[in-house]
Amino acid sequence: MPLEFRPSRTIAAKIFGLALVLLFLTLCLTVYLLNEVANSEKALQVIASYHLPLANSVTRLHEIGLRRRLAFVRMYGEIGSSMPNKQVIEIASKHYDELNGELAKEIANASALLAAYPAEEDASPAMARAHLLFDQIKESYPLITARQMELLQLQKSHQQREANIVNIGMGDLQEEMQNKREKLRDTMTELSEEATKRSAARGKEIVLLATIATFFTMLLGLFVAALISRRIVKPVQALALAMKDVQKGNLDVAVPVASGDEVGALTGSFNFFIVELKSKERMKTTFGKYIDPRILERVLLQEDGVALAGERRHMTVLFADLVGFTNLSERVTPDLMVTILNRHFGLQAKAVQENKGIVDKFLGDAVMAFWGPPFTGTENHAELACRSALAQVEVLKAFRSELPNLTGLRKDVPVVDLRVGIFSGEVVVGNIGSENTRSYTVIGDTVNLASRLESANRFYGTNILLGDMTAQSAASQFEMREIDFIAVKGHTEAIAVYEPLGMKGSTSAETMKLRDVYSTALERYRKRLWDEAERGFDECLRIRTADGPATKMRERVQAFRVSPPPEGWNGAWIAESK
Repeated sequence: MPLEFRPSRTIAAKIFGLALVLLFLTLCLTVYLLNEVANSEKALQVIASYHLPLANSVTRLHEIGLRRRLAFVRMYGEIGSSMPNKQVIEIASKHYDELNGELAKEIANASALLAAYPAEEDASPAMARAHLLFDQIKESYPLITARQMELLQLQKSHQQREANIVNIGMGDLQEEMQNKREKLRDTMTELSEEATKRSAARGKEIVLLATIATFFTMLLGLFVAALISRRIVKPVQALALAMKDVQKGNLDVAVPVASGDEVGALTGSFNFFIVELKSKERMKTTFGKYIDPRILERVLLQEDGVALAGERRHMTVLFADLVGFTNLSERVTPDLMVTILNRHFGLQAKAVQENKGIVDKFLGDAVMAFWGPPFTGTENHAELACRSALAQVEVLKAFRSELPNLTGLRKDVPVVDLRVGIFSGEVVVGNIGSENTRSYTVIGDTVNLASRLESANRFYGTNILLGDMTAQSAASQFEMREIDFIAVKGHTEAIAVYEPLGMKGSTSAETMKLRDVYSTALERYRKRLWDEAERGFDECLRIRTADGPATKMRERVQAFRVSPPPEGWNGAWIAESK
C-alpha cells in the first residue's frame, strides 16, 4: 500500500511541535526572569533593610558625637572662665549626659544592624572595613569620656598646665575619632553604591531577556498569524506598543492581561518589569538627593570624571548659618530637631539651586554652597550668589512662620535668624579625597574667608556680608554699603566688607540715605575725625534705630576717642574671633 500523504496532519504536527517548543522556552524564560527579579528584590531589600539603616545610624553617631563634643567644650569653657555660671554648667552637663545616653543607644543600634547582616553581604571586604572601623569607634568612646572627665577635674582644681596637656591629647583623639566616623560613613556609602550597581546590572539582564522573549513571540505571531486567533494577536500588538513607549522613556504604561496563556504570562512579566523599573527610578531619584544632579551629569558621569584632579578656578563661595539653633535644639527632641533642620535645609537649598548654585554640604546647621564654571558663567557667579543670599534671608521668614507648627510650641518660640558670608576668589575645585573615596568640592583660602565673613555678621548685627571682590563683581546689579575694613581671624591681610542692600532700582530711599550717611561717617572715622564720625553714625541710628553696623561703629569711635589707635593705622579692624 502506498504511503498516504496527509499534509494537514503534517502541518498540524509542525504547529503543535512549534507550540510545544515555544511553551517550553517561555516557561524557562519566565522562571529565569522571576528568579532574576527575586534576586533583584533581595538586593534592594539588603539596601533598604541593612545598608541605608546602618548608614543613617552612622550619620547619627557622627552627629551625636559632634554635639556631645560641643556640649563638653561649652561645659569645660564655662568651668574655666573667671566667673563660672553654674546654670550654664548644669545645662551643658545635663545635655552632655543625655548625649552620652543617645550615643550608647545608637552604638547598640549600629551593633545590632551589623550583627544582623546576611552572611554573603557580611563577607565582603567593605563590610570587614566597616566592622573594624566600628569596633575602633566603639572602643574609643569610653577612652574619650574618661579623658573628658579627667580634664573637667583638672579644670575644676585649677591645674591649668596639666589640663592643657590632657586637652591636646584629647583633641588628637577626638579628631581621630571624627575621621574614623567619616570613613565608616563613606564605607557604608560605598556598600550602598556597589549594591545599587549590582541591582542595576541585573535589571539590564532582565530587560535584555524580556526584549528577546518579546521579539521571538512577535516573530512567531507573524509566522503562524493565519493559525492563531485575533485574541492572541491583539495582546501581542499591545505589548509591542507598550515596549516602544518604554524605549521612549515612558514608564506609565500597563498592558491588560487578557488571557491565561503564554502571551498573558509574558504580559504579566512585562507589567512586573515596568513596576521594577519604576522602583529603580525612584531609587535613582533618592540617591540624587545626596549629590547635586549637575555634578552627576557634568562631572562625575563623564568618561574622564574619575580622573578629574583639582584645578584652580575663580569662583564664589557662600556659607549660611542658622542663628538660634542651640536654643532651639535644647527645647525639642532630637528626632524633631532633625525634622526642623530638614525643613530649613530644604528651603535654603531651594534658594541656592534656583540661583544656579551648588549645595556643597551641610555643616551642623550651616549650608555651604559655591558658584562658578562649569555650572555658571565665568562672569556672573558673584551676582548669582548675592541673589541667592537675599533669597535665603527671605525664605527664612517662611521658616519662622512654620516654627510653631514644626516645634509644637505656641508660646516663647525661639527666635532664629540667618548669617550669610560670601567671598569670591581662587579655589581648588575637583574630585578631592583618597583613591577610593572622593568628593567633588572646593577648598582654599576663599572658602575660609567666606566662613569668616559669615561669623563676622554676629559682630556687626548684619545678615549678609560680602568680600570686596564679590561686591565689585555684583555692583552693577546690587546696591552695596561698605561696612568696614577688617582682618579676619586666620588671615593677615585686611579686606573691605560690604552689605548688599537690595537690587538696583528697588531699594528704598531711606536705605539709600542710610548708605550715604554711613559712607560719609566711615570716611570721617578712617581719618580719625571722631566727633564728625560719631555724629554721622548717630544720624544713621536716627534713620534706622536698630542698625547694627552704625551701633558697633559708634561704640568703636567712643573707645578710640579714649584710647586712639596707633600711628600708621589704616582703618582696619582686627577680628579676634572666628
